[in-house]
Amino acid sequence: MSTVTAVPTLWVDAWHEALTVLELDVAQAEAQLAVAHTSAPVLTAPRLWAPPVGLGPLPASLQTRAEALLDRQISVGRRIAEAANLSRRQAVAAEGMRSRPPAVPVYIDTEG
Repeated sequence: MSTVTAVPTLWVDAWHEALTVLELDVAQAEAQLAVAHTSAPVLTAPRLWAPPVGLGPLPASLQTRAEALLDRQISVGRRIAEAANLSRRQAVAAEGMRSRPPAVPVYIDTEG
């Protein structure tokens, strides 16, 4: 009789859940980048992230998925940096087009 050692499913399931949460966060960032320059983007605040504890090493069966997720995270990070840079340049250009300084509100005391 042979004994087959099964990979602990709790360990794999915990990693699966951790990767799923990260994938959802990346998908949210990708969606926000897709509509960031539309007339009425609907932006939501990102969730606070804390690294999971006690996961142990990544199961070999999830390595390809984790690598693909890392590639997406790097791509989103670059796109966010590019969008921020573009926004700064647009703000500087718009400021340069002002023909006069911004109006200062003037209040008149009509009650005397």
